[in-house]
Amino acid sequence: MEEQQKTAEKQEEELIEELEQEITELKMRNTELEQLSHTEDHLHLLQIYSSLCSPTNTRNWSEISVKTHESLETLRRALTQLKNTIDEKLTQTVSTELKWMQQYAVDVILNTDTAHPNLILLNDGKQVRCGDIRQKLSGNTNRFDECVNILGKEGFSSGRFYFEVQLKRRAKWTLGVARESIKKKGEITLIPSDGYWTVWLRNGNEYAALSDPSVSLSLRVNPQRVGVFVDYEEGLVSFYDVESSSHIYSYTGYNMAKGDLG
Repeated sequence: MEEQQKTAEKQEEELIEELEQEITELKMRNTELEQLSHTEDHLHLLQIYSSLCSPTNTRNWSEISVKTHESLETLRRALTQLKNTIDEKLTQTVSTELKWMQQYAVDVILNTDTAHPNLILLNDGKQVRCGDIRQKLSGNTNRFDECVNILGKEGFSSGRFYFEVQLKRRAKWTLGVARESIKKKGEITLIPSDGYWTVWLRNGNEYAALSDPSVSLSLRVNPQRVGVFVDYEEGLVSFYDVESSSHIYSYTGYNMAKGDLG
């Protein structure tokens, strides 16, 4: 019994130390968010946003069920409150940034000449769906023949731009931006070194950013409308869930000056 008591006390001390460390880190993040909430440097905020959103721990404290004294429960409540406060500030920050980005909104029309034969465009050129039958289309050097892709009609070679994609509860999709000079024939790897900055959904709930290597994404909700912001000169591509005002992923520090983006 004495050994069990000592083990329990040691476990409790370790938990308290871990909780205190997490609370300290969250307080620092909270302070940084408070300072950033007053900044007018939107680009700087976008560039560091990924680090602000990254989780500070891997432990799920709600699953910890040990007999603990009051101080540990107090720390656990404090941690939960801090996390909730930070989540609220992050949501407010994203909402503000989305409003700022919307001044760079562009009207994206899809390019029929690049569409894979399985893709069906609707009349306005802004909607596309994947059909079950491969269409018989004329040969075109700009058309994707294996990878089910399509590019926008207008490219961008400078400045900033923002657009939104409505997903309509799809179980599988890929979206982002690409260089105009990308390979369109045969198998394609959707990574930045090959000219793609994308995120995707597979199997209804598996999200990833297709960097090299790819990064699995844990999203609080399934996004129905995704905002994409690009700063060409800064090499920044950011993705947002517009409806929940939450950040999905950002690519930063890439050289995009090898051709227009579509």
